[in-house]
Amino acid sequence: MTKQCELTGIKVSIGNNVSHAHNKTKRNFLPNLQKKSIFSDILNQMVRLKISTKAIKSIEIAGGFDKYIVSLPNNKLSVKALKLKKAIKKKTINISDNNKSKKK
Repeated sequence: MTKQCELTGIKVSIGNNVSHAHNKTKRNFLPNLQKKSIFSDILNQMVRLKISTKAIKSIEIAGGFDKYIVSLPNNKLSVKALKLKKAIKKKTINISDNNKSKKK
């Protein structure tokens, strides 16, 4: 697995260590990734993802995993996250169709 967030696309960045004498040596800045199990209300199941702490905070602010993942652009998502987003959208369409047919 790559060291990349599956939701935000944050990955390893490269920079310099700078000593007191201003000698520069290359170093990697690793993202703060956590393996997290998140509950999807629409899919009614736990989803295990490798996500950054920034993504965890953003999920809480958005009001849940389902709302957050639907609002993200597809180009930042991993293949696994894209499948989840597609499943969530499909399920919400089915739920809304069922509600419309019950009202008639």
